[in-house]
Amino acid sequence: MANTNVFRGSDATITLAVADAATPEGNIANATISFYQLSPVGRATGVEVYVHTDLQEYHEIGRRHPSQLHPGNIHISGKVTRAYINGALLILLLGQGAATERSSTPFPQPSFNIQLQLQDPAVPGVSNTLTIHGVKFDNWALALPEDDFVMESATFKALFVTVEDKQEQEA
Repeated sequence: MANTNVFRGSDATITLAVADAATPEGNIANATISFYQLSPVGRATGVEVYVHTDLQEYHEIGRRHPSQLHPGNIHISGKVTRAYINGALLILLLGQGAATERSSTPFPQPSFNIQLQLQDPAVPGVSNTLTIHGVKFDNWALALPEDDFVMESATFKALFVTVEDKQEQEA
């Protein structure tokens, strides 16, 4: 049975994980996530995930509306915002590029998964988990307002996304 309950952002937990720590991209991400204890991610105020497909419309001569839609490439992107600055998100973007020593050799960019789990405490046994696989940050920003909280944000791109809906059966 599919979940029909609604959730609030406060019902969610955000977890960063590495799919394959044996790869250079996963190794750097794993070390950063472990060192900065980013599982779960704390003080996050905004997570946005976008899935965009390049649908192509086919228009027949003499028709104003398309007669068919053909699926195209899939693009997955998003944004994470949090009220905490400790260098973790910047290191997950730059990898060794965030170190004080400059290297003339190429280095890998960290790759990881973001898992968003939604579970309302008022409805036990029902949860939804969205896993964004192969995430790489592509931009990082810092907002330093005069009289508000310091916020950092990072945008990302990903390889694919999966969703798992769980509803425990009552005995």
